[in-house]
Amino acid sequence: MGFTLSDWMLYTMWAIYGLMILNFLIAFFQSFWAGKFDPAFVLEYLKDIVYIVLPLNLLISMFSIDPTGWILITFYFISGIAVVLKYLLDIKNKLIK
Repeated sequence: MGFTLSDWMLYTMWAIYGLMILNFLIAFFQSFWAGKFDPAFVLEYLKDIVYIVLPLNLLISMFSIDPTGWILITFYFISGIAVVLKYLLDIKNKLIK
């Protein structure tokens, strides 16, 4: 476990994927035990990958063209924290119901 910038970028992506999977499993088990299983909710997570994870990867791939070297990385971490908070609040709301 390192503390370099690339390590923190990797940890951010792990946190996003981990919370996404946890959110998916909670939604899956809640709908399964309620008896109203609808496979269409899986599409919401595919949309999240396209609308959330892909832009974060695009930001990192554009790092080489950033003249300052810190603008895209700062935006990446702000966006990553926002996504983590989004999933934490979604999980909290699902567990409270």
